[in-house]
Amino acid sequence: MWHITTPVQATDYHTGGEPFRIVTDGIPPLAGRTVAERRIAAARSDDAEQLRSLLCHEPRGHADMYGGFIVPPDDDGADFGVLFWHKDGYSTACGHGTIALGVWAVQSGRVQQARDGVTTVTIDVPSGRVTARVHSTAGDITNVVFENVESHVVGTAITVDTARGPVSVDLSYSGAIYASVPAASVGLRVRPEDYAELIAIGREIKWALNAHPLARHAADDRLSGVYGTILFDDLGDTPDGVHQRNVTVFADGEVDRSPCGSGTGARLAILAESGRLAAGQTLIHDSIVDTRFLGRYRAGSTPGTILPEVEGMAFATGTHSFTLDQTDPVGTGFVLR
Repeated sequence: MWHITTPVQATDYHTGGEPFRIVTDGIPPLAGRTVAERRIAAARSDDAEQLRSLLCHEPRGHADMYGGFIVPPDDDGADFGVLFWHKDGYSTACGHGTIALGVWAVQSGRVQQARDGVTTVTIDVPSGRVTARVHSTAGDITNVVFENVESHVVGTAITVDTARGPVSVDLSYSGAIYASVPAASVGLRVRPEDYAELIAIGREIKWALNAHPLARHAADDRLSGVYGTILFDDLGDTPDGVHQRNVTVFADGEVDRSPCGSGTGARLAILAESGRLAAGQTLIHDSIVDTRFLGRYRAGSTPGTILPEVEGMAFATGTHSFTLDQTDPVGTGFVLR
């Protein structure tokens, strides 16, 4: 017998083509004083796992679905907290989701909008406290700037043996640890025609490095492990920075349709340390479906760290009332890629 017996209300957005499903009601009680603690509780909760499966899996979702449960913040300094989830579990960071949450918070009236100017939406996520600065003109939202946690390079030029030969990989942290690899180094380009091959090599590199000593977070082991692989095409320099195109293969073979918000922060950390991109310059970051984020950074409070800023926009795609017939043999769903 399935435990979900009442309708679950959700509002869907997309940011750069990547879905984000926001759930405010019907979330089971989760123990913990902080969002980071509730993330661990959610992964251990049968009720939360059933709800995540219902919303992520087919026939109500798909293999690349993404969303979040709205939960209380760590303290009064934030407007709310969020537990990010996907088909394989709960992530520690999500930039495209933070951008969507900024738009949702203003459009839903949860945070009062500045009709002309910037509304700051402060959100507690498992990796820390982040903000979405929502820019509006005459009441219309024009764009959102997501400011992530302090980010840094973890390691460079790490050799990984793959089915496509040895590959040199850089690791960086921006709320989660990402591996960065030039797509050309594995004989691919960031384009839909190479989609299946990009997923395969992205998964291979992630799992090859997931237990690497460099993938252990020094301060909080809950943030350890390689979350995703960023495969990128370098499109050269611009008068004000760098232009790249990327696809992020995260979790266990999921593909970010957007340029990846926290992944953009991870790329900014690498570009900053290499001297390729100066503070205040712009990374034009395109996705595999030709959507775009703009990335910038300023120096962090700790030497060797940066504070990434990622500019994008999210759009509402629908509201839903999901139900589960207790006699449905499919239950909370399945995944068929």
